[in-house]
Amino acid sequence: MRRLTCSEAPDSGASETDILAPVLASAQSRGVRVVVVQLEHGGSGSSREPSETTPVRAKKARRVAWTRLYASRLFYNDVIVVLVTLVVSSIVVLPGLLTGVSWPGGPRVSYLVVLGAIGFLWLVALDVTDSRDRHTVGHGADEYRRIVNASVAVFAVTVAIAFFLGMELSRALVAVVFPLGLVLLLMSRWMCRQWLRGRQKTGQYLHRAVVIGEPSKVALVAREIRRAKSSGYEIVGVITENTSAADISGFEVLGDIANVEKVLDEVRFDALIIVGSDDLDPLTMRRLGYSVSDRDIQLIMAPVLTDIAGPRMHATPVAGLPLVHVDFPRMEGSKRFLKRAFDIVGSSLLLVLLSPVFLIAAIAIRIEGPGSIFYHQERIGRGGKTFGMRKFRSMVADADDQLATLLDLQGDGGTPLFKINDDPRITRVGRFFRKHSIDELPQLIDVFLGDMSLVGPRPQRASEVALYDDFAHRRLLVKPGMSGLWQVSGRSSLSWEETIRLDLYYVENWSLIQDLIILFRTVRAVVAPGASAH
Repeated sequence: MRRLTCSEAPDSGASETDILAPVLASAQSRGVRVVVVQLEHGGSGSSREPSETTPVRAKKARRVAWTRLYASRLFYNDVIVVLVTLVVSSIVVLPGLLTGVSWPGGPRVSYLVVLGAIGFLWLVALDVTDSRDRHTVGHGADEYRRIVNASVAVFAVTVAIAFFLGMELSRALVAVVFPLGLVLLLMSRWMCRQWLRGRQKTGQYLHRAVVIGEPSKVALVAREIRRAKSSGYEIVGVITENTSAADISGFEVLGDIANVEKVLDEVRFDALIIVGSDDLDPLTMRRLGYSVSDRDIQLIMAPVLTDIAGPRMHATPVAGLPLVHVDFPRMEGSKRFLKRAFDIVGSSLLLVLLSPVFLIAAIAIRIEGPGSIFYHQERIGRGGKTFGMRKFRSMVADADDQLATLLDLQGDGGTPLFKINDDPRITRVGRFFRKHSIDELPQLIDVFLGDMSLVGPRPQRASEVALYDDFAHRRLLVKPGMSGLWQVSGRSSLSWEETIRLDLYYVENWSLIQDLIILFRTVRAVVAPGASAH
């Protein structure tokens, strides 16, 4: 089944409707099924589930060789995981394997048949939910979400059949097979993803892509994709409006938009990323849609780093046109309750589990020298509210008094995110604490009390917040967190502009799955800290 993939993208000369309408018409006339996707960007973004706009007759498409190979590996991985799950689960019901399952008015059914049916349904559900779709695997949380949806569906169908047929199905079996299978599927898919990303970082298993559009937008998108080494795309060249005037250092200019057909014939690639241009009028887009469809090339409309995630965008046909609606981000109602409940449960468990670490840290600070064990500092929280943030003291007792002098010597106190390189105020114990983020642990108390969250933008001082512009102030729409998206994307090595972009992406596209992923990556960064862990 062929898929012509595209995403809404504002451009300088045409609206989203002008761009998408001819592509949709082109696809309809040639029997291609159109889906809307968003291109992942940065280190944080996520690849989201395509939203079908119009189901029409579809042709069989040729996939890139490595995507077919990887999809096959995922299939065999799923088969092995489901078989292991069924074997382990059969041990639970071993006494009943011979007697089987009884149901009114019917013969007794062997548990081997029941387990076989569950396994078959599970594999079918994983396929029906497109959990191995090439636009889903390897990026974001959508792959995991589809696996969860498939597993829940099989569980619901199994329970419903047992209920309506009156089958005396073992509760122990149900309690083991589905949780175990789900955990093993998620773990195995994560391992497959790490394997894939490792190959992509070495230049393998990549989509060869060409970016087309206005030079400045082309350069922005091409560099962003190149920066994300595990994006899955290799930029082999660009196509711009005016090749003589184009200045896109680091990328080969393959031609101009007027000669795009020649590039399609002469250059081997499988993805065309469009970022918008005055030369890409609706008629040109219609012809381009025909050309890439005939050559089985993915057509991707890049949103030029709008930082809007898939769940906030909904393609709705209006008067025959695929209009894209964008929801406003709001942390309220059920979302706010869910995040707060997660913070309370998570901080409570961690405070209990890490209590021995708290005790050892307190003793080490006392041995190091005089001064208090905890360090309290006023930080700005949600809505601009001030609160006292707790940390284990990692500096000398008069550290705050020395700050202004050190910033003047270093010369970078005029930005909202400043750090002292090789800070002389840090004690020996404090340096170890900071390397392993032990000094941050008392903030679990702030999380429990409701001043902070486990995940969110880092809290800053009032003097730093005073330097915010209008965009940066949107960080204060949510509670500050112990860890955040920019911390696991580069920690202190990122510039202020990169930091604020990642923080705003988190604020405007929050999800519990994203919080869990950030926490997992935080633990990994703490266990194996890099050079940028300040």
